[in-house]
Amino acid sequence: MSLQRCQEEWEEIEREFQQLQEMHKTYRQKLDELTHLQTICSSSIGKQKKSLRELNCSLHRCAKTSSPKEIEQIKDIQSQIKEKQNVFFDMEAYLPKKNGLYLNLVLGNVNVTLLSTQAKFAYKDEYEKFKLYMTIILMLGAITCWFLLNYRVTDEIFNFLLVWYYCTLTIRESILMSNGSRIKGWWVSHHYVSTFLSGVMLTWPEGDMYQMFRNQFLAFSVYQSFVQFLQYYYQSGCLYRLRALGERNHLDLTVEGFQSWMWRGLTFLLPFLFFGHFWQLYNAVTLFGLSRHEDCKEWQVFMLALTFLVLFLGNFLTTLKVVHQKIQKNKEEVQKKD
Repeated sequence: MSLQRCQEEWEEIEREFQQLQEMHKTYRQKLDELTHLQTICSSSIGKQKKSLRELNCSLHRCAKTSSPKEIEQIKDIQSQIKEKQNVFFDMEAYLPKKNGLYLNLVLGNVNVTLLSTQAKFAYKDEYEKFKLYMTIILMLGAITCWFLLNYRVTDEIFNFLLVWYYCTLTIRESILMSNGSRIKGWWVSHHYVSTFLSGVMLTWPEGDMYQMFRNQFLAFSVYQSFVQFLQYYYQSGCLYRLRALGERNHLDLTVEGFQSWMWRGLTFLLPFLFFGHFWQLYNAVTLFGLSRHEDCKEWQVFMLALTFLVLFLGNFLTTLKVVHQKIQKNKEEVQKKD
């Protein structure tokens, strides 16, 4: 290549570099404008929420001395206030916000809000795939430990995998909740309890008590993974249909339980879920029995019994509550039609 050709190429690169600098300068300006707009929006939403709370309190006080006609007007305003709160929730999903205590402890004060809808969906889909792949891996791991590798080392690897899996789920779910996902209540707490249970299993030393419970726990793990796979397969299809009809939020997730939106088409999963819940109760009863054994000296036995009992009560009562509410709602709808 001649010197003249090199000089021409250098001049072309220099022109492109100047354009890049201008483009980057514009980008920085737009970024500053975006940050300023985010601050204004967040501040305005905060003021609106405060005003609506104060108005709601005033309406409650007015309702005590109002006529039937005025009470109807109050209910109408309160209904509109509730709708606005849902709109604020959707708005805040696209605005930076302070992390909760858990994310602050794990990640620090890092902004985890994804600004584009495409990025939110991509992260949500990646979360669902992670759950599916890990469910299959955990099922195969439990089967391998149960039938092929009766060694403490392989059991420790399996239990460590459970701890890592549930810890990762809690972090990812917290990020999704910061981005507008509506998963809440027991189905959030459930994974924290499962993380604790897996951690206690990991620290349980080798001994007679451990061997007495080992096969029962591995069998339970296989069944739990099987049910979770069923739930993912059928819930993802049901959510896809409901999103297409506009009846569900695009960031709704599959859960390891039963929610009201599953009533149509997924009630056949209830027997599998209830069987799993009662297996958790059976695990708790077995461990309480082992904790009273004269040779039992490990604190993990009683702690695991309590944890399995908490999981049973949380899962069973939450599922029962959802089913009861749905039956009552269906009865009310039938009565209105009649």
